[in-house]
Amino acid sequence: MLWPFNHFRKPRLAPARTIEAIYGMIVTQAREPIFYRDLGVPDTVNGRFDLLLLHLWLLLRRLRTVQHATELSQALFDRFCEDMDDNLREMGIGDQTVPKRMRAFGEAFYGRVQAYDQAVEGGAEALAAAICKNILNGTGLEQARRLAAYAVATEADLGRTGEAALLGASFKFPPALSEDISP
Repeated sequence: MLWPFNHFRKPRLAPARTIEAIYGMIVTQAREPIFYRDLGVPDTVNGRFDLLLLHLWLLLRRLRTVQHATELSQALFDRFCEDMDDNLREMGIGDQTVPKRMRAFGEAFYGRVQAYDQAVEGGAEALAAAICKNILNGTGLEQARRLAAYAVATEADLGRTGEAALLGASFKFPPALSEDISP
């Protein structure tokens, strides 16, 4: 269906199906039971949110190095915001409260992006400390080290993924846990 004022909007370079496919991969990976069962991520709304943010950050971090990926990155962030808005409404949060919660989600996203970016520059132990604080509620440093090792391995795997595969949603996240992932 055509909407009457669509001609005023800037067209998206990334097709909606690509955005949905990539966002679906992020959500699917963040829901892997092993994170909750073996790595101590709380199986709560907040724990799932934090794991979703971690995976979104990893992909957006990689997309920063890809030419012409700015629009895709923005579209993925917009899709994340739409998903959070939908989830709040599904949970029965009222229309008056949704904008406040969305602002909090945005602050959480940008705060974690900054913390993780700085931590990656500081090395594996700094990333583990950031993950421990933001995802594991300050407990389980050993599990945070394993989760940080996973994040580093995922970043490396995404770094080896070709730009066309990233832009075309024809890549996969690595397995959530493998023998190679140990602190």
